[in-house]
Order: sequence, then structure tokens, then C-alpha cells
Amino acid sequence: ADHRGAYALKLVGDVRVNLCSSIDEYLEHMFEDPEFESVTVDLCEAEGIDSTTLGLLAKLALRARKQYGLTPVIYSCRGGINRLLQSMAFGKLFDIRQESFINGEVIKEIPAVSDDPDAVREKVIAAHRVLMDISEENRDRFRDLVTALEKGV
Repeated sequence: ADHRGAYALKLVGDVRVNLCSSIDEYLEHMFEDPEFESVTVDLCEAEGIDSTTLGLLAKLALRARKQYGLTPVIYSCRGGINRLLQSMAFGKLFDIRQESFINGEVIKEIPAVSDDPDAVREKVIAAHRVLMDISEENRDRFRDLVTALEKGV
């Protein structure tokens, strides 16, 4: 949802790598909006989030901080997702709130974007590099994966 530059991104269900191109394109659109002033992420209906999606969310937070000096808010209602956010050091990037935020009636679905496998692989690598830059633990966690992806394994 968006209203006068205030964006809300709600992730629902099992959010995986197959959505990375759609999410990445939407984030680019959002940051190109001359009226952009804030972004909130609602994960209360997310059942699972993979590391590529986490990397895209980290990229969102870093860009919001760098370009606009703001810290996005994540609303997360599920214990498992809250633990995942903590383990990925997302408290450094987001204001994390363990409650619901977005009224589903105002949400519109972002368009699906298909991408060629090489472009998807590059987005996966970039997302994981962002995660690696957040903490030493993340660097250790994803180093082998990024190396393998870069080699085309």
C-alpha cells in the first residue's frame, strides 16, 4: 500500500526466492517515488521468509537510512520470524515491533515479475552480500553459499 509517499509492504505466506524479482522491482519503484517519505514492513501473515527475502529487506533498510535518514519499522507477530530477525541482526536495521499493523483491505498485490535464471542468481547473490555486511555471524553463515553461487554451482 502507499499513500502520499508512505509505503507499507505486507508479506504473506511463504516468501521465497521466486518472488525476489517482484520484490526488488517494487522496492526500486518505491525509492524512485519523488514523494517517498517512509516505509513499513508487515510480516504478521508471513509463514516463512528465506534468506534472499531477508537480504532484500536489509537492502531496503540500508537504502532508506542512506537516502532518507530513516529507520523502517517491521511489524512481526510470529515467534519464529521474530527469532529469525534477531538472529540476522535486523535490530540494527529496523525498529522491530511484535504486533500487527496493516489493514488488509488497503493492500494491493504487486505485479509478478519473471526474470531469467542468471538475473535471479545475481539478485540472490546481492541479497546475501547485504546480509553478510550486517554482522560477522551473517558473514560466516552465508560465505559458502555466496561463493558457490558466484561459481555457478
